[in-house]
Amino acid sequence: MPAKLKFDTATEIPSLSGKVILITGGTAGLGRETVVSFAAHSPGHIYFTGRSQSSADSLVREVKSKHPDTPVTFMQCDLASLDSVQKAAKVILAQTDRLDIAILNAGVMALPAALTKEGYEIHFGTNHVGHALLVKLLTPLLEATAAHGGDVRLVWTTSLAYRIPVKGGILLDKGKTTQTDISPVMGTWMRYGQSKLANLVYARAYAKHHPSITSVSIHPGVSATGLVTSLSFAQRMFIYLTTVNSMISVEECGWNQQWAATAPLGSGERQVETGKYYEPVGVKVVPSGEGSNDELAEKLWEWTEAELASFTV
Repeated sequence: MPAKLKFDTATEIPSLSGKVILITGGTAGLGRETVVSFAAHSPGHIYFTGRSQSSADSLVREVKSKHPDTPVTFMQCDLASLDSVQKAAKVILAQTDRLDIAILNAGVMALPAALTKEGYEIHFGTNHVGHALLVKLLTPLLEATAAHGGDVRLVWTTSLAYRIPVKGGILLDKGKTTQTDISPVMGTWMRYGQSKLANLVYARAYAKHHPSITSVSIHPGVSATGLVTSLSFAQRMFIYLTTVNSMISVEECGWNQQWAATAPLGSGERQVETGKYYEPVGVKVVPSGEGSNDELAEKLWEWTEAELASFTV
């Protein structure tokens, strides 16, 4: 593995004493890796979301066996249902008076054409809209934590799929359709790519609109997590053939988000700068194509604010 991908979770993650952490999609894959990794550094509390109660119970048992003094709480949350997102936000707001780190890690990939409960294209609605609502509802808590001197961070998980070309970048006028007409061959990946582009540019827009909070996007790398192994043979082959010699382990796939949540702030090498995009591990990269389109970022911000205006806790 190239030297730049090295990351020692034992020594490079500082003490997390007193910090309250939220990790979406924490029951499996790199989210699970991050829960276990952070639990070793004495956080004040770790909240993690997912849909599988049995997977969550297994993770809680693992954390408690290794780090019995680390409080860890599971919340069921289906990001494809904004009602479920609201309920999860209410739980957090009722149980804690601070939130220092939120890692927006959950997501879906290469699903058949479908809509979320509220009628959004399934990838865009889950990966972007669901996370955007969760963060919107938690922003007052995040800002209050920052106002009391906290180093507050949002880490949005994107993907190199953000570079899959779609004219206009994100088809907001088709956000509430299945977009089956987008392409007869690459439609599935183009729909997924739009959602990952949204994660990338929305992280930058959030940094602009909420300067007291560090907001960055990261590409975790590619690994054979459940997100990949659950795909059809053809979809798996597409991933394997386009990532030859670049796949990494699930453990390594969790490093970049762990780094972004805990590394020193600043604009230098191996430092975290708000509004930026990082590839593994801690490599600041200028996004290509629409990923650097600030007009698109602001357009998505305004669209999202309008869509979520009626949701409160």
